[in-house]
Amino acid sequence: MPGTNLTRDEARERARLLEVEAYEIELDLSGAQEGGTFRSVTRVRFQAREAGESFIDLVAPTVHEVALNGEALDVARVFADSRISLPGLVAGANELLVVADCAYTNTGEGLHRFVDPVDQQAYLYTQFEVPDARRVFASFEQPDLKATFAFTVTAPEGWTVISNSPTPEPSGNRWEFAPTPRISSYITALIVGPYHAVHSTWESADGSRSVPLGVYCRPSLAEFLDADAIFEVTRQGFDWFEEKFDFPYPFEKYDQLFVPEFNAGAMENAGAVTIRDQYVFRSKVTDAAYETRAETILHELAHMWFGDLVTMEWWNDLWLNESFATYTSIACQASAPGSRWPHAWTSFANQMKTWAYRQDQLPSTHPIMAEIRDLDDVLVNFDGITYAKGASVLKQLVAYVGEDEFFRGVRAYFKRHAWGNTRLTDLLGALEETSGRDLSAWSKAWLETAGINVLRPEISTDDSGVITSFAVRQEAPELPEGAKGSPTLRPHRIAIGLYELADGRLTRTDRIELDVDGELTEVPELVGRARPAVVLLNDDDLSYAKVRLDERSLAVVTEHLGGFAESLPRALCWASAWDMTRDGELPTRDYLELVLSGIGRESDIGVVQSLHRQVKLALELYAAPEWRAEGLARWSEAAERYLRSAEPGSDHQLAWARALAATARTDGQLDLLAGLLDGGVTVEGLAVDTELRWALLQRLAAAGRADEAAISAELDRDPTSAGERHAATARAARPTAEAKAEAWAQVVESDKLPNAVQEAVIAGFVQPDQRELLASYTDRYFSALRGVWESRSHEMAQQIAVGLYPALQVSGETLEATDRWLAEQGEGNAALRRLVTESRSGVERALRAQAADRG
Repeated sequence: MPGTNLTRDEARERARLLEVEAYEIELDLSGAQEGGTFRSVTRVRFQAREAGESFIDLVAPTVHEVALNGEALDVARVFADSRISLPGLVAGANELLVVADCAYTNTGEGLHRFVDPVDQQAYLYTQFEVPDARRVFASFEQPDLKATFAFTVTAPEGWTVISNSPTPEPSGNRWEFAPTPRISSYITALIVGPYHAVHSTWESADGSRSVPLGVYCRPSLAEFLDADAIFEVTRQGFDWFEEKFDFPYPFEKYDQLFVPEFNAGAMENAGAVTIRDQYVFRSKVTDAAYETRAETILHELAHMWFGDLVTMEWWNDLWLNESFATYTSIACQASAPGSRWPHAWTSFANQMKTWAYRQDQLPSTHPIMAEIRDLDDVLVNFDGITYAKGASVLKQLVAYVGEDEFFRGVRAYFKRHAWGNTRLTDLLGALEETSGRDLSAWSKAWLETAGINVLRPEISTDDSGVITSFAVRQEAPELPEGAKGSPTLRPHRIAIGLYELADGRLTRTDRIELDVDGELTEVPELVGRARPAVVLLNDDDLSYAKVRLDERSLAVVTEHLGGFAESLPRALCWASAWDMTRDGELPTRDYLELVLSGIGRESDIGVVQSLHRQVKLALELYAAPEWRAEGLARWSEAAERYLRSAEPGSDHQLAWARALAATARTDGQLDLLAGLLDGGVTVEGLAVDTELRWALLQRLAAAGRADEAAISAELDRDPTSAGERHAATARAARPTAEAKAEAWAQVVESDKLPNAVQEAVIAGFVQPDQRELLASYTDRYFSALRGVWESRSHEMAQQIAVGLYPALQVSGETLEATDRWLAEQGEGNAALRRLVTESRSGVERALRAQAADRG
């Protein structure tokens, strides 16, 4: 978007010139209930290493005053777009005053304002990553210009104000917070409103320290807030991280605030973490949802050390920030004493790595350590490589250097760089010291190249079934067309699992761990042994690679995938089958048969729910169109059958109810949904609660079985913000030209919807059973896209660019329309081009998979 970018070169030059000391920020939020704008006064003290000029960042409707070193500057001359020019800096100490009116937002960026329909009260929270502190106060908006921040806030009577520093006693309605430690602007925070709070503490193991803990949500969600469970996970994280990092928690308190209409999962604001309030569960959810919430809680807690205490110098190391938090959060879940989720690496393999493999096969694939030229680059780089591939490679690094050596290096890194900024080389240097390994070649192969490797076993046996040769072949497929770089063979630390079949159960009888490097790695340890029923490369999921089974192992796994005694090898095989389906190596109809034959024995609920999503996606996009209806019918029949046979009240029963609600299509199935909704039909143990009711109604609306009156009646039952979002989805899902036109107008032709409602409307608009109804919107999408991108905030524009791309129109015509649009745009707008190119790749992949399914 014009006028709001910042290049790395500009940031580097500003950091060379300036050292920022302290901010004093006064915000008058007394008019928050009405909205509009608020007064923002920023005083910032900084040093200039030499006389010269620079700039400070600010996005504001009005700037009233700018004074540098006591001298008023002409606002009309120095303020433009998102910058205030600072001419005439003196060598040494400088002081700047900026008085502005900033705007509340409804996009989840800057200072977001939300009015709860239940109590009609406004609730505020900030979201500053990547560059949005400048929407609230004037700031040097880059991570390596750390400073202290002292907030003073005026808020309405009876409200609570939370920030990074402990909450002071207010003087009237004025809250004066103590300065923070030296931190980056993007992790400062304010959460303001009549929030409900629950308080507790964490005590250190030796009893010498106590950290105040707080959990907050809106009062309308208070009855559903399971604060004790949240505190339990948080305390486990404190215990485990302090032991592993050998560095005390660096802030004075730790608040977790569940806030409305949050764009991401959570944000690691120092001592004041914001979390999407969908994690306050209003209805029954499966244990997989609790596991995901716990991982989010631990991820943000890990950031207090890695990201907040020690911060990346520039956004090219964003991957390390997020990957470290992801890796350590999963490791904590898997090994912390008392954890409910010792199988967390199964969930990681099944979900996070699937995301990584998908992202790494797009034309936009990039090295983990991406080249981030400017803010536009980083805003589209919160992707499966930054989070999931990065965490996978960190797991590989831990296996490569040793877990003890890894954490000894991390401890040295925290002690050496506390409150500072670092580069990747700082962490690798610490790990080289503790492990004795030279990591330069490893780093070059894994972090500076793009793409994914494939590992295949090559096994020869004699007539009696004894292995005569065993090797692991590594392949480096060509990168997708348009991707930068070249195929690369990499060093892998992997385990090879040997499994025998007895009474339908696959049990590991041996495990070998080794380094795989180059095109072919011989494994002499296996020569002379009887060939097992299944040979599984990358057992225990130590490395990041696509794995293929040999022909005999594949035959056994196809018949007995549900027979693995442990959840992780099952997840690895499920993931391999899904990857083969996406690659067109396994026809969709065969993937469906594999799932139907094994899912009934799958005990891991997270894996079951992932299989539900993947089968639905495969049938909708990868099945040959002429067979799709048959495949969908088989799947919906299976969903109903498993719903009726599942243990009453179990997670599996709920998961199958939701699977049926997502795919029901026959009159009988839709009658069942309608009966569950109106109470005319019951399934023993199934609680048809608020969220399940909306899932049932949305499917009925998409099938033409629920009209506006039915949607309005359900909203009357659930007059909450969640109910409003669900109703928006249901209305947009209706199979009429009028409903689609209304939804399109709300999203594309108007910019009034809040972020969460816009997302809900898009979700309802795009219905796989309505391809013909949606076909005419392909041209309208491309006609509107550039204008949307240039006129909306990044979050809102990205929702539209990705969500409304005609992904369901799997045809050469869609590819041609996309190519015409890309050609017309030229090379400008790199971030938007990336999003569109990624979406185009999905259509291209679907065409290949459909051809494979057709045979």
